[in-house]
Amino acid sequence: MDINDLRGLSTLFLMISFIGLCFWAYSSKRKKAFDEAAQLPFADDDMNQRTMREDVRND
Repeated sequence: MDINDLRGLSTLFLMISFIGLCFWAYSSKRKKAFDEAAQLPFADDDMNQRTMREDVRND
């Protein structure tokens, strides 16, 4: 076994890892969690606006 065999095996390992990661990321089981995570920036803005309105009313 020489360095070229090692390079080939590492390339194969990385390709299989990448394909596995793609299947994991696009699986239907993860869709709900990713949809919730995608809405987090908007939820944060809503929370900030509500607290700002409450602060203005309390002054």
